[in-house]
Amino acid sequence: MNDQDDLAAWLQLTLTDGVGSHTARELLARFGLPTQILSAGFPALQKCVAEKIALALSSRPDDAMQSQIDKTLAWAELPGNHALTLADARYPRALLSIADPPPLLYAKGRTELLSLAGVAIVGSRNATTQGMQNAERFAHTLSAAGLCVISGLALGIDAAAHTGACSAASGQGSTIAITGTGLDLVYPAKHRALAHQIAEQGCLLSEYPLGTAAIASNFPRRNRLISGMSLGVLVVEAALQSGSLITARSALEQGREVFAIPGSIHSPLAKGCHQLIRQGAKLVESAQDILEELNLKAEDRGRGLMLSDASLDTAAESIQHLGVEASTAATDQATIKVMQASGHDPASVDQLVERTGLPAAEIQAALLVLELERKFERLSDGRYQKLS
Repeated sequence: MNDQDDLAAWLQLTLTDGVGSHTARELLARFGLPTQILSAGFPALQKCVAEKIALALSSRPDDAMQSQIDKTLAWAELPGNHALTLADARYPRALLSIADPPPLLYAKGRTELLSLAGVAIVGSRNATTQGMQNAERFAHTLSAAGLCVISGLALGIDAAAHTGACSAASGQGSTIAITGTGLDLVYPAKHRALAHQIAEQGCLLSEYPLGTAAIASNFPRRNRLISGMSLGVLVVEAALQSGSLITARSALEQGREVFAIPGSIHSPLAKGCHQLIRQGAKLVESAQDILEELNLKAEDRGRGLMLSDASLDTAAESIQHLGVEASTAATDQATIKVMQASGHDPASVDQLVERTGLPAAEIQAALLVLELERKFERLSDGRYQKLS
């Protein structure tokens, strides 16, 4: 089975009606990789999921789903486009520690940025001129300090944050835009040029399948990814009913820091920030306040900051939430074979496939588990080194 067949199986699993991220992870934990889920058969699947879902997973995709699968496979073959599964070593480590990591992510741009430490900057779509300037300046400084600036490509503060980060991105930090639509669409349409710039200098990321339009309910849900990808969330301007407060709440639930810029007591767009400060968010007046609060060492600034070992520890502790956990029989056998096939020298996924005879997807799933268990290290050239 080749990589396209593996991806097709992931797509069928995630595109099946009734299979959300929670159900998908339960199935992955029970049966192993999607190819094993799809071949498990109706009786076995029916013990875990509703009859309708079991029937869909044990049958061939209908014409509509097959068309979507074919469209996505073709899209993922284009330069710069990526479909990242939980079994992919490029899957963002930061998301492994949240309660609801998507089984499949669509990415466009520089996927190496997904492993950088990041700070989210969010705020009102109807921002003031001063708010826009604050967002752009904070983003520029944080990006120049080596952090990846994360936001949602919305009007107002989001756009200013992405713009500021891109202005400092050359050779230093950059930006990730997490969208509420499929990556073959740009919303809002006026940000088409900005989205193209982010795809070149940064990365566009979405959990939604290609063709997913701008549905209102998708945007609050994607906010958990904005906060989950970050060490902390900065709210620049926000009314009391702002969606930015949803992102801040997600950050608190995920154990991330929350920062807020204060404003005039007469400004409606300062009330959300003031509420957050009253509730314990850290008042900040400069990007330096954030860098100091996050305890970033001076020698780290000016270069890309990788996620800390503490982030990996958190991810390892929450590996049971994934469908690639070590207790899964298939993955457990694969990890044993990978350990046996690995010598003292670094090895690529292709080399491990050749040595073990296992599919690349199973090798990647095993390597993810081994990396989180601190038994392997992923090197900058993509090869893996066994740790003593």
